[in-house]
Amino acid sequence: MIISRSTFNYQGQVLIEKMKIRAPYRYEAIFQNTGCFIYFKERGPKLLSSEANTKLKSNEAVLLKCGNHFIDLLKETDEDQVEVIAIHLYPEVLKKLYTGNLPAIIKKQGNSKGSQVVVSSNVIAKFIDSLDFYFQNPSLVNNDLLELKIKELILLLVQSKNIHSILELIADLYTPNTVQVRAVIDLHLFSNLKLDQLAKLCNLSLSSFKREFKKEFSDSPTNYINNKRLEKAKELLTVTDLAISEIAYKVGFQDSLYFTRLFKNKIGIPPTTYRTENSH
Repeated sequence: MIISRSTFNYQGQVLIEKMKIRAPYRYEAIFQNTGCFIYFKERGPKLLSSEANTKLKSNEAVLLKCGNHFIDLLKETDEDQVEVIAIHLYPEVLKKLYTGNLPAIIKKQGNSKGSQVVVSSNVIAKFIDSLDFYFQNPSLVNNDLLELKIKELILLLVQSKNIHSILELIADLYTPNTVQVRAVIDLHLFSNLKLDQLAKLCNLSLSSFKREFKKEFSDSPTNYINNKRLEKAKELLTVTDLAISEIAYKVGFQDSLYFTRLFKNKIGIPPTTYRTENSH
């Protein structure tokens, strides 16, 4: 649940925004023609995309390329709120700021990968603090200041040890990527994602996703994914002492009762009985 949201607009588009989010919450981040730098203050979420299944830490940021992403914030305390700062990197804005040339400090050092985590440093933390000052004093903000803030962010990213080539990364932000259905399924087999969400990560409609899935796996998505999850659940029931509800969650089921019913229907006995009969 988004509790509050403040934004700074640039030429009619949201450029920088600050949100307070109450967990649990799944944020669907769709960036069709823009990259996005997102910073998580109190603690990090789980990032799910066609290329990533990563748990971020607090005071850590991620630079996302165009495409579809899901950001999961799990509930950990009764009053669980997380502050998020998002900076949208529009290609037309970057082109205007650099008139075709990025800063001279930027040199090619290798190929970039898709979404890359940027480990927070004191410098980046101070940059985020400076944005907080302007959110508290919005009357000071104008287009010139926003342009300076985008340039400042780019220069700070250059100095991040996790960014091997900011030149390639920024160029890649707006390059449509070819998503392989099998790669997405392998990455998110045990993620709690619905079929329509998996389809979005593959940049496909639900009907196209089901059709491509059938070609790739010779099975329906629901049947294939459920069978794989139940196989993993059988393993966990045998080698761990985890509660049934924990196992259900770990293999991708949000509802432990549904998991138990499905397990009994597919395997023939309830999870508790399977554990008793197969534990060593």
